[in-house]
Amino acid sequence: MRVLVTGASGFVGSHTVAALLAAGHRPRALVRDPGRAAEVLAALDVPADRVELVPGDMLDAASVAAALDGCDAAVHAAAAVGVAGPPSDLVETNVAGTRNVVGGAVARGLDPVVYVSTVAVFVPPPGPVITADGPLAAPRTGYGRSKVAAERYVRELQDAGAPVTTVYPGGVCGPHQPRLDSLMAGLAGALGLLWPVPPGGVSVLDVRDLAAALARAVTPGRGPRRWMLGGHYLTWPQLADLCDDLTGVRCRRLPVPAAAMLGLGSALDAVRRVRPVGYPLTRDAAEFMVTLVPTDDRPALDALGLALRPPRETVADALAWLAAAGHLPARRAGRLAPERSSR
Repeated sequence: MRVLVTGASGFVGSHTVAALLAAGHRPRALVRDPGRAAEVLAALDVPADRVELVPGDMLDAASVAAALDGCDAAVHAAAAVGVAGPPSDLVETNVAGTRNVVGGAVARGLDPVVYVSTVAVFVPPPGPVITADGPLAAPRTGYGRSKVAAERYVRELQDAGAPVTTVYPGGVCGPHQPRLDSLMAGLAGALGLLWPVPPGGVSVLDVRDLAAALARAVTPGRGPRRWMLGGHYLTWPQLADLCDDLTGVRCRRLPVPAAAMLGLGSALDAVRRVRPVGYPLTRDAAEFMVTLVPTDDRPALDALGLALRPPRETVADALAWLAAAGHLPARRAGRLAPERSSR
């Protein structure tokens, strides 16, 4: 199938292009900078000549329409995350972009249309486990509000019978992230500087497993579906212990109560309005850190025939890549630091 992919210059989108090719599909990528997209895909050993790179922006309805023409299916993976970085116009990107791509694909009869949402639409959660049929949250964070608004739009399409498959990933992690954000930025900051250890935890999902799931979801005739795919849930001490074990270097930890964590995130956001801050904690990220609970991924894993990598493999590959890419000092990467060639 010819599959339009948005976000091919990003973390999830680029890996999804590779997974679609491996599954025998023909990806077409809507990208703002084809040269940049080619570089990102080359890092995953995907030759640019195997992917049709179409210049355009998902916020431009005309360029989206042109990119959708002739496609059989679509995967909308592009989004502004805004959890571990400076604020941006999240509503415009995440809502208007979803309307253009998902709505445009449905209007043209593409089947399926795969929409990459986020576990954030259920955070803060009402119970001890997050499920795909759970109630949507009323988040206070800009990212959460923008994704809930986009989610409500997609659900309207699904309720009308549109063949849209929604996937809710957790903390995406792994090698080759073109621009550090979210969990990957958090790992680099925590290991390189200081690891605040609050209550709560994180669901670690390998980007390669997410990409495989999205590629397997590209199956026509299944109708509207919603799949939770948070990943392996680890408390913050468990994740810190895992990193210590992998690197052989004990990270510098600071136990922080939940209220203090939220306050610290808000304070750093205030400082960012005046000058840049190197540490990747924000109020949005702090809320995820202290309120997230495990997710029920079993229905999605069974339906897609997928088994997730163990978190040890995912985190090891992520940390090794962070060190090799210069995002993590060798002394903090320890055993995972790249070996220097001897002269």
